[in-house]
Amino acid sequence: MKRKAGKILTAAAAAAAAGVVLKRMRDQQKQQEASRIRSIEEAVMNNRDYGDRQAYLIGGGLASMAAAAYLVRDCKFPGSHITIYEGLGVLGGSNDGSGDSRNGFVCRGGRMLNEETYENFWELFSSIPSLTNPGRSVTEEILNFDHAHPTHAKARLVNRDGTILDVSSMGFDNQDRLALLKLLLTDEKRLDNLTIQDWFKETPHFFTTNFWYMWQTTFAFQKWSSAFEFRRYLNRMIFEFSRIETLEGVTRTPLNQYDSVIRPLEEYLRQAGVRFEKNCQVTDLDFAPGPGLTVKALYLKRDNGEQAEGEARYIHDIRELKEGDICIMTGGSMTDGAMLGDFDAAIPRKEEPFISAKLWSKAAAKHSELGNPESFFSKPHETAWMSFTVTCRGDQLLKAIENFTGNIPGSGALMTFKDSAWLLSSVVAAQPHFANQPQEVTCFWGYGLYIQADGDYVKKPMRDCTGQEILLEYLHHLHISEEEIAQLMETVINVIPCYMPVVNAQFEPRRYTDRPRVVPAGSKNFALVGQFVEIPKDMVFTEEYSVRSARMAVYTLMGVNTPICPVTPYNRRLKVILRALKKAMT
Repeated sequence: MKRKAGKILTAAAAAAAAGVVLKRMRDQQKQQEASRIRSIEEAVMNNRDYGDRQAYLIGGGLASMAAAAYLVRDCKFPGSHITIYEGLGVLGGSNDGSGDSRNGFVCRGGRMLNEETYENFWELFSSIPSLTNPGRSVTEEILNFDHAHPTHAKARLVNRDGTILDVSSMGFDNQDRLALLKLLLTDEKRLDNLTIQDWFKETPHFFTTNFWYMWQTTFAFQKWSSAFEFRRYLNRMIFEFSRIETLEGVTRTPLNQYDSVIRPLEEYLRQAGVRFEKNCQVTDLDFAPGPGLTVKALYLKRDNGEQAEGEARYIHDIRELKEGDICIMTGGSMTDGAMLGDFDAAIPRKEEPFISAKLWSKAAAKHSELGNPESFFSKPHETAWMSFTVTCRGDQLLKAIENFTGNIPGSGALMTFKDSAWLLSSVVAAQPHFANQPQEVTCFWGYGLYIQADGDYVKKPMRDCTGQEILLEYLHHLHISEEEIAQLMETVINVIPCYMPVVNAQFEPRRYTDRPRVVPAGSKNFALVGQFVEIPKDMVFTEEYSVRSARMAVYTLMGVNTPICPVTPYNRRLKVILRALKKAMT
């Protein structure tokens, strides 16, 4: 009997070993085939004659810049034939970071990266050289930095008493669990115009759970945000479910995203000869009559700055497209209409024009395949929130935060004051956070979601507060004594609040058809990129979404057959699902 069992075990082991060998052989064959296809594709591209074909890219954010990089790298398109139009005086779009140690630094938002789900982002930036580490790519630079500075938040949620809460449990009851499971199993096309609150109307307890407070503030969801997008996040980030309380899945850049991502990408494009026209708005597009969708002209408005009396500040021009030219447009921007305050001044109560959204609206009015921007940009009272960037002399304030949280700068993540009227959160990055930040200067960033509510200590809406008042509210939530607050305020260089009226526009409830396809049906030379196009299974409000849309646009318009990195189906991986279930049942 023992001998028989031994034979069975030996046979099973042999079969398993054979299976492993077979899998390796198949993987090698797949790699060889992929390499062969890449070689053929590259040879085809190297032999293409583009003549005088031009590529016009509207918007100077990450999506347009990524599209230019794909044109140069994968299509061998001459950089000198690529023009990027940007209405502002700086590139980067929502990947921003500016200021100095005298006037204070500012980041309007903080872009979270993720190693597991940013498939095309990492692939693209593996080709972009680092500006600070010769011989390394931006991907290597970021991942090496992140692995050396792992994230493990020790103070994810704090209550009104200043107590750091135990968030190892998600706080669900069985109704919450069933509602979440039902949402995951529901076809997203049945979620048209539904909000998260609509979905959980029978389980209001859900909005009191640790999970909701952490998921909401990690990704900036509101109760009135789209159930559609919430479901996408649950599926795409399901592996994050089991570690949401520590945010270990957050990937940090060495500096802010402008310095770490945009600047090296801009330099790569400049070296390739790409032309940048800043302070130049595209105000309208003309489409050719007849069937299909072909852009034939762009209307330009150049800002020449301060002019002598009697001279026009703006120069208007028309750029006509020839046969073979392509146009790629960023449709909408989450930082449209953003405004800044400072330590002593609140942000004025006025609305800036949503330039990018306006252009998309004009285009959509001319063609039915270009989506419905009205669904995203018509309700600033739902889509607005505020950030603030604090700059200090010395590290006294950062030390106070460190003593409270137990996290040194760069090791924590969001700390949320769950009972604060503004729903305040903050994060302290590794220092320095800016390329031009001196050693003796420190900074950190925070944001509030409920900006129309009166503060708990400063009895006025966050929307109407100066930078000083916002910081005072924040320090009181840390339960720092008045004496220490006075001392800390003496070290402050500036607190710059930022009001962003449409920063959550991509989360607005919508119909499945409200987002246009990257390359609309019938398009001959036109594509859309950015956060407001439709990419099946992927999630908006991410760097990956911008880069993936750019890759899809370029490959489709230019006839590139190389596969695009797919959305990794973590929601189908048994280990990931089991870990998520275990956390949900805790």
